[in-house]
Parts: sequence; structure tokens; C-alpha cells
Amino acid sequence: MIPVMEQTTLQREFEDLRQREFARLDSTGTVYLDYTGAALYPASLISSDAKRLTQSVLGNPHAESLPSSASTGAIEAARAQTLRFFGADPTTYDLVFTANATGAIRVLAEAFPFRSGSRLVLTVDNHNSVNGLRMQAGQRGATVHYIPLDSELRALDPKAGLKPATQPSLFAFPAQSNFSGVRHPLEWIQDARELGYSVLLDAASFAPTNPLSLLEVPADFVAVSFYKMFGYPTGIGALIARRDALAQLRRTYFGGGTVQFVSVQNDMERRKPGAEAFEDGTPHFLAMPGVVAGLRWLDQLGMDRIQQHVARLTAVLLERLAELGERVEIYGPRDIKARGGTVAFNLRRHGRIIDYECVEAAARDRGIAIRGGCFCNPGAAEHAFSIPADLARTCLSEDFTVRRFRQCLGNTPVGALRASIGIPTTMADLGRLFDLVDELSR
Repeated sequence: MIPVMEQTTLQREFEDLRQREFARLDSTGTVYLDYTGAALYPASLISSDAKRLTQSVLGNPHAESLPSSASTGAIEAARAQTLRFFGADPTTYDLVFTANATGAIRVLAEAFPFRSGSRLVLTVDNHNSVNGLRMQAGQRGATVHYIPLDSELRALDPKAGLKPATQPSLFAFPAQSNFSGVRHPLEWIQDARELGYSVLLDAASFAPTNPLSLLEVPADFVAVSFYKMFGYPTGIGALIARRDALAQLRRTYFGGGTVQFVSVQNDMERRKPGAEAFEDGTPHFLAMPGVVAGLRWLDQLGMDRIQQHVARLTAVLLERLAELGERVEIYGPRDIKARGGTVAFNLRRHGRIIDYECVEAAARDRGIAIRGGCFCNPGAAEHAFSIPADLARTCLSEDFTVRRFRQCLGNTPVGALRASIGIPTTMADLGRLFDLVDELSR
């Protein structure tokens, strides 16, 4: 528990930060509560980057000119800063730049050496970008196993599903659920590795508001998106990988930038070593200094303090929603124990769940940005809404729309609302959300 005096100081500091860096929220009357979807960029990050871009000359890094060398330096600086931010020893870890966390997971999916006898173990609570691993695993003869969830949408202890690996095998789970905000135990990483599994940690929802040190939790692969952490630049993410794990991957494609040479007449090529063998084409070199600046901005704020700020407001959000009793259905933990600032819920009026699209539209009309749906996490959604598998299979065989699917299931919930808290969130933001929730559920 944070002491009252420290809470007050922390609240004041983040409110001052809101005025300095995110004044556009108040000037436009916007309540933004979709930080799990994307962070908002601080104004200082944009102004400094604009100044840099107008004063710098940066060229394609695949050359030896001065502008090209400047771009290469920017890429390596961003690589080093990212590893430093995540406590990843550069002698142990390397980093592949990708378009986003999904791109990072796709690199792994296409190159992981699944074969007959391999196992892919997933938690039911996973973003579809992680669920997609099962396609490559199944095509190469691996067995796919899902770890079920409990009533709070927490994954059960995975040890029962983690049978000792005799062939290259992978365990994948989110550090924090993008559906419910549940934080799954990071101790599972070591448990799985001791049983012979490589481990993919999806940190896309966790990293923006929580400290993560790979020195303490040595995952083999970690996927992140930088825009979810500090809002700008978009279109860049990373796969942080242990060097020994990266060396086990086998690509079936090469492109510009990934090879030392290619001979057409001899049907030969030699891949570059390490991360560069996975970075197809020209990297997003103009964005790299922005990545460095964004990570430094988070460092200056302090990830522990960001975590405390989000936890304080999440506790208020959960308490106020709980006060409405049966008018609100919360999916996932009702308190802040082992959970982040993502809260999924539905509203009831006269005992009936209001379709999430109606609430989302009403929020939009009032300048409140929340998310509706299943948030690309069908496993958590199916469990949360108690959707029978056999009936869902029948309903999904029809031409799909949300409305048809809901009707086919007997008008049960097929989606939820998601409010997620970030660095700029204030009590006033939550107040406007509470007013909306109270009004619609009466």
C-alpha cells in the first residue's frame, strides 16, 4: 500500500505531467481510456523529434555514406537502449526490429523449428497474434495444448500441460492480459525452461506501465510494440531474443538487408548473423531516435512510479464499478492483486446486458474513448461469456456479423467494454466514465 502522503504527491506529479505533455486532451474535451490499444505520445517527444528531423540528414543504412552511417548509428543506439531498458544483457540477448509486436511473433512463428514430437503450449488467455502460432506448429507436426482459465480469467498452473520437451517446444503467454488486465506469474518462465521449453513472453500490454527485467525473468523471446509504450513512433516493435534461442530459428526466406551475399548463378546465399538475419528490407531508420527518446522519457518518469499511478486509479475504477452492484458485470479480478490497469465490463439495465456497441456509441458521443468487442482475445472472451463450444461452432459456420452471432447464441454477450488506464489518466477522466456508466445502467 502506498502511504497517503506519497499518493498525494504522486497524483499531483502526474496531474502536472498531464498539463505539460497531454494538454490536448483537455483542450479537445477528450477522455482517453484505451491505453491498452495505444499510448498517447507526450508533446515533448514530438517537438524534439520534429526538430531533429528538420536538422538531420539520414539515408538508407545499407550504404557507407555519412547520412547512411548516421542511420546505422541511430539503429544501433535504439537497439542498445531497448536492451538496457528491459534489463537484457547484450552478451545474452539480441533484438530484432519489427513493425509491431505481431510482427515480432510472426518472425518467431515462421522460424521456430517445430517438428513431429514438438509441443506448443498456450494459455487460453492470449492475443490472436499469439494464437496464430498454432498454424505453423500444427503444419509441422507439433502438438498444440491450451492451459485453461479460472473464474477470474487467470490461467491455471501450466505445469500439467508442460510435459517434458523432447523436441524443440514453445510455451507462450502474456505477461498481462489485454482482455482482463490479469498478470500471469512470470515465474512460469523458469518453470517452462527447466522442462526444456523455449518461452515467448507477450509483453505488449505489460511493458507500458510495469518494469520488466530480463535479468530477473530470462524469457527466450519477448514481443513489444513501442507505440503502446509511449505513443510515437508507430509502425515499430521488437522481438527481444536470447542469442542462443535466436540461433535455433530457421528462416525459409531471405530479403534485402538479411544476407552477406547472394549468388544467382550459383544458387547461393549467406545469411547475416544474429538479429540482422531477421530484419527484412530497409528498417524504419527515421523512427529510431524517437524510440531512444521515448524509452528515456519513460526512464525519467520511473516505471515503478508509473505502475503505482496506474494501480491507484485502477483501484478507484474497480471500486466505483463494484458500487453499482448488479448493474455492472466485471470480467476478471475485482481488486488490484496481480492485475494491471485494463478492466473489461458490461452494463445491465433492468437485468439485461446492454449490447456493448450501444455503450461504445454513447461513450463516443460524449468524447470518451473506450474499446468494445473481444479485443482480439477470443479465448478469454469465450470463457468470460461462458459460450458453449458446440453452439459457437454452429453459429460461426454462418455468415459472420456480431449481431447474427449474438442472436444465434440466444442474445448472450459476445463482447465487452474495455477501459484501460495510462500515464495521462486522471480522476476527472474516471469521473466522466462513471457518469456515463451510471446514466446508461439506470
